[in-house]
Amino acid sequence: MLLLRNEQGGLGLRPLNARSVILSTLLGTHPPRRTAGELVRAGELFGISEGAIRVALSRLLAAGDLVREDGTYRLSERLCERQARQDESRAPSVRPWDGDWELVAVDASPRPAAERLAFRAQMRALRIAELREGLWLRPANLEREIPAAVLSRCRLFYGRPASDPAALARSLWDLDAWAARARRLVAAIERAHGPAEAFIVSAATIRHLLADPVLPAELLPAEWPGRALREAHEHLESEHLTALEGHLRSRPGGEEEPIRAAS
Repeated sequence: MLLLRNEQGGLGLRPLNARSVILSTLLGTHPPRRTAGELVRAGELFGISEGAIRVALSRLLAAGDLVREDGTYRLSERLCERQARQDESRAPSVRPWDGDWELVAVDASPRPAAERLAFRAQMRALRIAELREGLWLRPANLEREIPAAVLSRCRLFYGRPASDPAALARSLWDLDAWAARARRLVAAIERAHGPAEAFIVSAATIRHLLADPVLPAELLPAEWPGRALREAHEHLESEHLTALEGHLRSRPGGEEEPIRAAS
């Protein structure tokens, strides 16, 4: 069984629940919208009943994670931003590295706890690591803009460490742990059987790619598996997830029953 194989591979993957099936399906769809019937059929792959999917849809609508529009359900703006990050993680935009690092110094103004947590999440999404309280940095090899909302409470500098930059990178990111899990995911992709397994392994792979620091080659351990994982994932999508798409669009049935937000 899938669960046993993944536990043996050290991944600890589990079948998705109704909420996760809905969100993973939409996050993997461009544009991110599906009918209720398609989402019900996604749940069928995991033995999730139509009723459970419809309850989860209702709760996601109530929470503002989904929007019902023209008979379909689409991701909220916040989750569309997450989808954009996922897409970028599959093919990050990089430039040749000249040795410079980005240094982000956060102002010392007091902030509510929720705002501080949101800021940390933004920095991690930008693949910037915290050296110490209020000082974040990474190699300046990514082609992307730092949002104005982040810069409004920081100052951005560029510089070079006096010490070994590879050692600094290892102190900021657990590169060995990331590489080890990436190799296990490549193996799981290679043995995935059928759209349900492919769905679960694909979702886990995307989550892991979001955590890739995307460092310059000069700072990475030997035989870094980032490219291998991305190539394996692309192969997985072309081979197995095409079958998933066919399953989702099968048996279209009649008019979709509306899902109403839970009170």
